[in-house]
Amino acid sequence: MATLDELWEGDLREVTVGAEVVMLAHLPGGELRAYQGECPHSRFPLATGDLDGDVLTCAGHGWEFDLRTGQGVNPDNCRLQPFPIRVVGEQISVSGVRP
Repeated sequence: MATLDELWEGDLREVTVGAEVVMLAHLPGGELRAYQGECPHSRFPLATGDLDGDVLTCAGHGWEFDLRTGQGVNPDNCRLQPFPIRVVGEQISVSGVRP
C-alpha cells in the first residue's frame, strides 16, 4: 500500500486496492484520508490535483472537494466516496473496497 514516509503531509497518492483506484491524502495536521481515486465529474485522477490546505482541486475541470469530509465545495452537490483507513506503525492500509 503506502507508508507514512512515502506520503508526507500535504501529499496525495494514487494506489490500487483490489479492484478500486484509491486516492490517499495526508492533510495538514497529520490527518490521513482515503477516497475514490477518480473525479465524479470526469473520472480524472484526483491524485494529480492541487491540494491547498484541506481543499483538493481536480486537475481535469477544476471541481473542488473538502478532503476532511469528502463533500464537494464547487459544485456543492457531489461527494467523494470515502474508504476506512488504518495506520499500523508506518504502514497505511485501506479497507472497504471491492476485492
